[in-house]
Order: sequence, then structure tokens, then C-alpha cells
Amino acid sequence: MSAPKKVVLAYSGGLDTSIILKWLQTEYGCEVITFTADLGQGEELEPARAKAELMGIKKENIHIVDVREEFVRDFVFPMFRANALYEGLYLLGTSIARPLISKHLVEIAQKHGADAVAHGATGKGNDQVRFELSAAALDPSIRVIAPWRLWDLTSRTKLLEFAEANQIPIAKDKRGEAPFSVDANLLHTSSEGRVLEDPAQEFPEYVLQRVVPVEQAPDQAEMVEITFEKGDAVAINGERMSPATILAKLNEIGGKHGVGVLDLVENRFVGMKSRGVYETPGGTILLEAHRGIEQITLDAGAGHLKDSIMPRYAELIYNGFWYSPEREALQALIDKTQEHVTGTVRVKLYKGKASTVARWSDHSLYSEKHVTFEEDAGAYDQKDAAGFIRLNALRLRLIATRNARVEKK
Repeated sequence: MSAPKKVVLAYSGGLDTSIILKWLQTEYGCEVITFTADLGQGEELEPARAKAELMGIKKENIHIVDVREEFVRDFVFPMFRANALYEGLYLLGTSIARPLISKHLVEIAQKHGADAVAHGATGKGNDQVRFELSAAALDPSIRVIAPWRLWDLTSRTKLLEFAEANQIPIAKDKRGEAPFSVDANLLHTSSEGRVLEDPAQEFPEYVLQRVVPVEQAPDQAEMVEITFEKGDAVAINGERMSPATILAKLNEIGGKHGVGVLDLVENRFVGMKSRGVYETPGGTILLEAHRGIEQITLDAGAGHLKDSIMPRYAELIYNGFWYSPEREALQALIDKTQEHVTGTVRVKLYKGKASTVARWSDHSLYSEKHVTFEEDAGAYDQKDAAGFIRLNALRLRLIATRNARVEKK
């Protein structure tokens, strides 16, 4: 395959992607365009611009884009309408960011007439799949370059030697092995590798970056009220906010109460198991509140159907199929169920737990007069239950009768 002429690189400004940038230039002699996404990772991103310029990237070829609102509005919130959990636990914080990054990589490539995009995901993980499936769906003609699957820089020593040989600045803390690897965005912080690789060992407290250890959480509970419109959070404690601001605020509140820490051994799409520590304080509160408002606004049939497809929906996101027709079809079903998911939920935060304690809505299906233990003024005729039970028991009686008859023979 011929060498690419122009490549758009997903660039963090860190050592690894800086090495990739230089490797693309030296290996292919191509022009490199950088894209750095502000996903709310909490890092200053302007140094990425300075570093790209230092490495010879033209100013017009450096793209640093604030995608926080787009991330929460168009990716996180649609996912939360589904109450999506991978393997029943993981809130998909890394998974849901990859299709957004891919979208911008492809758009920038089309804008500049680039013939390839590149990413820094390794050949062992899920992210390579997510980036490349998304790129294929968005632009089937685009070429994707994954240096970790191509180069011979197979050790930390070789990476540092390459950096030194090419005058790539190496921070002092990068000279040694980092105790663990971190990926962060507005939804979560993910920590993996090294000190976390033995699942038989409890993770060290210093791994936590966004959430205080539960033992250090306040002894006083805090109440937070979240208002929803058609399945999406629109206000906290009565104050309307943008999607990204809501998630950032819930992160702040939940983090100080020790909410949202998950130690998980998960099944990667590529086949191996991996252990990660995830901190998702705002997302944990949001999921609890969304479940709370659905309890009174969502019909049982629609709710149970939605719950039955949720594992498949979550798996599609985890495996990188955000832009697949099946995910879009499931999203249409999910969004239909959210038409009346409007109202307010009060959540109690205490010592690592977020619990719904109250919920109310003008769209509520809850009827106190039907469920009361007091006089219901004829709202429900209890005699109706006898026929209901007889009809539902009919097939069970027929089965039992058949079994008894067969056993006698």
C-alpha cells in the first residue's frame, strides 16, 4: 500500500502521541494534521498546540476543539436514556467518547483533503476497534493508521530512545514507568494497568482522582434534585443548565460523597479480560435519577421491553458499533419510550451511595387511589382479580393435567 500523503492524528500532546506524530513524519514523509478534543478531561490543552508547533505542524493544521457540550448532548444523554450498563455494571465512559473523536477526525480529514487518519490505541485494547469501525461507517474510503500495530517500538526503552533521537521533549515523570494508565473525560476517569493488573489485589487509594474514598466522605447526607424532560436532565435543584454543565456539577457533588467508584474485571471485545477502576460520580447519580423518573412515567410494557434490549445496546457501544444501523434502530425505540419521561427526582447521596428518595411528575402514571390500602371509592374492583388469575392459570393447569396423565402411563 502506498504511503499516505496527509494524515489527521488524534493528538493529546502527551509523549506517546508526540512519538506517533514524529513517526508518521519520518516513516511516511507525510503532512500531519492534529486534532485534540476537549472532552472535559481536566487538562490544559493549549500545551498540545505549542508542542505540535514545536514539531513542525503548521498553525492551520492544529485543531483543538471544545466538544464537551456535543459529547454530553449527542452521545452521553442518548446512552443514558437507555440506562446502558455493559455487563451490568460499566457506564461506558471511554466507549462513548470514541465515536465522537472519530467523527471529528473524519470531518477534519475531509476538510483538509487528507487520505488517512491515525490513532494511538494499542493492538490489545478495544479503542482500536471503536476508532476504526466508526471511521469505516463515516467514510468508507478513509485509511486508518494504527502505529502500535506497525512499528518496532515495542518497549518503553525504545519509545524513549526514539523520542530522544528526534528531540521530542520528555517530562521527568515520563522517564520511569507510570503506576497506571489513565483515560479521562467529562463522564468518567478510567485507570488500568501496572498496579491494577492483579485482580486479587485491592486497588491502592491513590488511584482515585475524581472521587474521595468512601471512608473520607462526609458524615452528613446531601439531597440533590434533578429535573428531566423527555429522558434528558435539564436542571439541578431547579436551576436549568446545559448538558455538559449538568454532568460537571453532578461530578462535583457525587465525587465529594464517594459516589461512583467501580472496580471491574470486564471482557474486552478482542477476547481478553482486563481490570479497570472507573470513577463515574455524575453518571452514577444520573442513572439512579433517570431510573427514578422512569418508575412513575414509563409504562410497564415499554419499560420491560427497553430493559430487555439494554444489554445488547450497551454491548454495541462497548464494541464500537455506535454508527451501526442496529444501534440507531434501538435508539429510535428507546427515544420513543422517553416521550413522557419528564419530572423531578430527589436523590440522597451518602457514603458512596446514590438513592432515589422521591419523584414527581405531571406525566406520572402512578395512581394513589388505585393502590391505597384505604377506601378507594370504587377505583379498583378487587373481584376482577379472580378472573384475571383464572385466565393466567389456565395454561399452567393444562400443563399439570397433561403431565399427570403422561406419568400414569
